[in-house]
Amino acid sequence: MVRQRIVIIGAAGRDFHNFNTLYRNNPEVEVVTFTAAQIPDIAGRTYPSVLAGDLYPSGVPIIPEADLRDLLEREEVDACVFSYSDVSYEFVMQKGALVNAMGADFITVGAEKTMLSSIKPVIAVCAVRTGSGKSQTTRKISTLLRERGYRIVVVRHPMPYGDLAVQSVQRLASYDDLARHDCTIEEREEYEHHIDNGCVVYAGVDYAAILQEAEKEADVIIWDWGNNDLPFYKPDLWITVVDPHRPGHEIRYYPGETNLYRADVIVVNKMDSADQSGIDTVLANIADRNPAATVVLADSPVTVMGDASSITGKRVLCIEDGPTLTHGGMKYGAAVVAARQHGASEIVDPRPWAQGAIKNTFDIYPEIGQLLPAMGYGDQQISDLEKTVVATDCDVVLIGTPIDLTRLIKIDKPCLRVGYALEERGTPNLGEILDEFTTDHPAK
Repeated sequence: MVRQRIVIIGAAGRDFHNFNTLYRNNPEVEVVTFTAAQIPDIAGRTYPSVLAGDLYPSGVPIIPEADLRDLLEREEVDACVFSYSDVSYEFVMQKGALVNAMGADFITVGAEKTMLSSIKPVIAVCAVRTGSGKSQTTRKISTLLRERGYRIVVVRHPMPYGDLAVQSVQRLASYDDLARHDCTIEEREEYEHHIDNGCVVYAGVDYAAILQEAEKEADVIIWDWGNNDLPFYKPDLWITVVDPHRPGHEIRYYPGETNLYRADVIVVNKMDSADQSGIDTVLANIADRNPAATVVLADSPVTVMGDASSITGKRVLCIEDGPTLTHGGMKYGAAVVAARQHGASEIVDPRPWAQGAIKNTFDIYPEIGQLLPAMGYGDQQISDLEKTVVATDCDVVLIGTPIDLTRLIKIDKPCLRVGYALEERGTPNLGEILDEFTTDHPAK
């Protein structure tokens, strides 16, 4: 039998799950390689044999996506499977055009083909773009369910930046667990706020094995997704968050529009800081794509943790969530909103002082502008982030990421954290929706 030869185009997340569920034990398919994009330092590694299975005794190599054309020229490849998220339709089809031009099929996987079924109820919180507000939505849902007597486990999108075999199944319930798993800034941004909220978090690489462990201690599993990807677990309730700060993105980015189509509930977030024209555009697109969905209108007010008056009249360095600024394309975040609300005299541009890997990030994403992305995929980036903050000439540092950065880097200036929460406007609201959900899925 001649095995179909495929390449999985990925970014260390969806690509591994597609492999595990569709190809790992499929004798009719040979996965030639993964390609890597978006995340630094993934290329050059190997998806290990202990995860890849018996058909791949040497594992599966991971190469830079920039090398895809050369690979297709020298290898006989039948198909390429696009397996990452939060990219424009133009980007996806440009990749498809290259693959097709080189003689291979270009495949995007259907919404349900890789969803695993759970013996416990699953609520999926997805979005149309990264940075739309999944985190505060998930926190609100987990709080409401725990108030109703449910044991909650949050399962997070994979972020396997270390030893993939060791990271196969990660259980994170404390700050000691974060240190033990050597979590990066990006991982901490997604885990810490759930731990602070009293929830156990699971993440890793093998999401079938993760599901088995999560089911042991949960009445309800909340799927807290990354970027704008689709759930790995089949939801009993599918919630999608949209962002009126980026109107129209909900129908122009892959696979976010699929989340728009499939949602049972759509949360229109950040209405308190969005233009009415953006809100109108988002609502019109919801009505066109998914008129049957329940629409929840919500604000995302920011709160300064500390003396907000110390911002007034000061030159402020705003540190925001890294992925939201980079491939998320946002021009500002919670720190900027707080700086403007409290009368900062200037938002300081950190680019003249950017160091090492942070300077490289600005070179790759020049549209970030005068904000500092909290990039920290590895020790060198974290070190360069600290050096950049220390070098920047400013009066106050505002931290708009979901974590306390002072746990990881030295900040030699007055600094304040900025938090944000979800506040619904009237009805329908998440409490009412969860009342119906819990009636259908009583705690056991």
